[in-house]
Amino acid sequence: MTTDNFSAVASSRRVRRFFAVGAAMAAALGMSLAAGPAQACACGCGVFDIGVNTAFPNNADSGLSVFFRFNSMDQNKNWEGNSSAPAADNADKDIKTRFYTVGAQYMFSHDWGVMVELPVFQRSFRSTGDGRAYPSGSIFTSGMTDLGDIMVQGVYSGFSPDMSTGLTFGVKLPTGNMTGPAVPANVSADGKYELVYDRDTLPGSGSTDLLAGAYHVGGITDDGRLAYFTQARYQFAVMERVGATGTYRPGNELDVGAGLVYDLGALGGLNKVAPVLQLVASDRSSDGGTASSFNSGYRRLLLAPGVDLRFKQFRLYGDVSVPVFQHTNIDVPASGNIGQLTASAIWRFQIAYDL
Repeated sequence: MTTDNFSAVASSRRVRRFFAVGAAMAAALGMSLAAGPAQACACGCGVFDIGVNTAFPNNADSGLSVFFRFNSMDQNKNWEGNSSAPAADNADKDIKTRFYTVGAQYMFSHDWGVMVELPVFQRSFRSTGDGRAYPSGSIFTSGMTDLGDIMVQGVYSGFSPDMSTGLTFGVKLPTGNMTGPAVPANVSADGKYELVYDRDTLPGSGSTDLLAGAYHVGGITDDGRLAYFTQARYQFAVMERVGATGTYRPGNELDVGAGLVYDLGALGGLNKVAPVLQLVASDRSSDGGTASSFNSGYRRLLLAPGVDLRFKQFRLYGDVSVPVFQHTNIDVPASGNIGQLTASAIWRFQIAYDL
């Protein structure tokens, strides 16, 4: 939802034909906090789909909007329980990821709409060899760029004339790469064809997930300039595919977000400038299956300051999410490999065009 929408809802001036597009909820900025694998994201991708420009109705006169979103993070800090931990505890050392997502949303009517998004992952994974693909104890780096899991969601916004309250529902499909790069037998340390990535660090989870959520927006001041928004989403796997390394089922995830938007009005050549401040909380259970890790699942809270801009039919949004609190589940110390890699900041930029 743009700041125009927030002002309209806050002031209750008129009802416009618009649809919830905003980045198509891909279980992402969705409410995850700072680390830990969500949808084979190794970070909690849900955070990418919670916030000002995600599940709220857009402004397009035709009902159609298209968007591009970029997210970036560097998971290079080992975290055990509630605190930072020595890097030597964790065989994984660094996961650098750039997410490129394209999507569209269309409002069929005042009450109903649909949105779709397709992510592409660009990832660099640095870890410790275990004697299979790479020599035991050696440090290696492996990169990959591939498709992630497609998300399709519906939105119902017919509870009130101003569309300030709505429900979302949808599915994440297993379209992403769930195998990753491999080292051939004539090169690998053990002389066999070996995969490099763990299942929770791949672009695709191999699972079919259901999504259910809700949002609400409202005004705080009489002039409608200061508004608030709340959003929640639950994601859970209902089917899984067996991979080369066994079964894998991503943990269920609940994401909740709330924030404030202040509309400064027109500034320079921009039609709207609006600072944004939001909190995003996540609770994700541990992954399951024979290919899962005990170092999975987390609870966390992110603080994300940002800015929402409007230029003619373009909507631009950017923010940076930083962890305020995070707790990660870990394996037993005797395993010799404990902790989860977390990011100090998650960057997001989105540009949308209302047709």
